[in-house]
Amino acid sequence: MTQRRPSFPARLDLGKPATPKVVTPKVVTSKPATPTLSEAQGLSTAPGTGANPGRPSPHVTVAGPGRHVKPLPATPSGLGLDSAAVRAGMVRKLAAQGVADPQVLAAMGRVERHRFVDSALVIQAYEDTSLPIGLGQTISKPNVVARMIELLLAAPGRRIGVTAGQALPTSLPQLGRVLEIGTGCGYQAAVLACVAREVYSIERLRGLHDKARENLRPLRIPNVHLLFGDGMVGYPKGAPYAGIIAAAGGEAVPQAWLDQLAEGGRLVAPTVMEGGQQALVVIDRTPTGLVRNVLEAVHFVPLKSGTA
Repeated sequence: MTQRRPSFPARLDLGKPATPKVVTPKVVTSKPATPTLSEAQGLSTAPGTGANPGRPSPHVTVAGPGRHVKPLPATPSGLGLDSAAVRAGMVRKLAAQGVADPQVLAAMGRVERHRFVDSALVIQAYEDTSLPIGLGQTISKPNVVARMIELLLAAPGRRIGVTAGQALPTSLPQLGRVLEIGTGCGYQAAVLACVAREVYSIERLRGLHDKARENLRPLRIPNVHLLFGDGMVGYPKGAPYAGIIAAAGGEAVPQAWLDQLAEGGRLVAPTVMEGGQQALVVIDRTPTGLVRNVLEAVHFVPLKSGTA
């Protein structure tokens, strides 16, 4: 089957990011050498400079190389769901619930959640609740999205150079390449695009993959790559990843995800515990191996293999 890369100019107003240095990520083999976090964070956000520049990846949606992309007009700030005040209200609630990272709060306030839900549900878009998006899937609660991204940004590997007892800088460097398992409607990918240099998001359900493309198209986000495929195998061509985040929970974290995690990187995923209850699991790859921590109980759709 002929591989193709659909044209997908996308841009969200993310400020004026510094031009990143372009490097070539390591090729994943059956027994890959553990990549470093600096390698995972060094890939350019420019389309076509991924793990295999010049060659289209299967089912990847990106902006075409050299394409001039015009930004969207400023978001209306009047009344209604387009109002910045509505999103600011949601952000205040998130802060009151314990979300403290300013990058995460700014990203949650920038992305319009109502654009990612069905028209019949837009009135609930900024409530702290999950909503159906079709095909038995849901868009996660704002608090869960913010919490998981905050955990991703809190990886110890991002604090290299900060000595014990020293105050953390007010702004850590932007996260590097991130792999999202389960694109869904595309909302979390849009939020991740505000805090990461490059986001690879893979979805196993064709209907949701297409819906995410339609939702993200008018936002014109250049650093999001949408893929249709089996999320359980990850996406080796984009590895190594500074962060991996999953929106579905399985009995165990797939080995493929761990193999694609850079040294100093962090994986955040729901996982089924004994008794069948899901819990949020954080795994850090350190120079001495993997460190696993189990956090609070959560409820996500089950992780499945294959495509549909």
